[in-house]
Amino acid sequence: MSTQTLAPARPASAATRWSRRAGGALAFAALIELLSRTGLVDPETLPPATAILGRAATLMADPAFRVHALTSLLAWVIGLGLAAVIAVPLGLLLGSVPIVDAATRSVVEFLRPIPSVALIPLVSLLIGTGLQVRVTLAVYASLWPILYNTMYGLRGVDPLAKESLRSYSFGPLAVLLRVSLPSSAPFITTGFRLAAGVALILIVSTEIVAGRGEGIGVFIFFAGIAVPARMTDILAAVFWVGLFGVLVNALLVAAERRAFRWHHARLGETA
Repeated sequence: MSTQTLAPARPASAATRWSRRAGGALAFAALIELLSRTGLVDPETLPPATAILGRAATLMADPAFRVHALTSLLAWVIGLGLAAVIAVPLGLLLGSVPIVDAATRSVVEFLRPIPSVALIPLVSLLIGTGLQVRVTLAVYASLWPILYNTMYGLRGVDPLAKESLRSYSFGPLAVLLRVSLPSSAPFITTGFRLAAGVALILIVSTEIVAGRGEGIGVFIFFAGIAVPARMTDILAAVFWVGLFGVLVNALLVAAERRAFRWHHARLGETA
């Protein structure tokens, strides 16, 4: 009885993946247009996709909206950068020193599930309002993906490679810098990519809840409390937030694949 082995399916090319995603986005926009134009959904609640995209274009040409967007972008950059500066060394410490990990595990597991949005009133009372609140909450929320991916990456380092360096009288710091950190770099990058989306969501959510100052979330807040609510403005602003998140994720994925080809090739071989 003859047996046949199936060749592994080839991964889709980048052009194919993007064309599929673009097709899905166009189909979703067409569905929104159909629901609104036919009256199946109240156009005041869900405006047509063409109206949303047209308003999004005019918003980006509005200097006031650009100030809102740049304010949110500044908070996102600062919060994500601070989270990486804190989480990577902390993850290296907890992942390399089991005693410290065991001593702090209960505190970490207690803090991690707390929703960052629930801390907005407390943080506002402690440090006031404005950029400080957004950055603080963005750091808190985006800290965890980077921290846990750093620790996970360190635990997956080949112990044989570390023992080889130790046999040549390399100290713990040298082993960490020469073996552990490079081996865990792909996982740290993945954590950073996940944290980028978390920070963006948290900043806009904080702006909506606080409803003060400047930022895309503040723009959405005031559009929502208007009478009647300006749904086209709200959805146009949400469109720009979503588009920014998609572009940032795509850029980080491309950079990750280019920088760590060996890691993705190994995953493909073992899959």
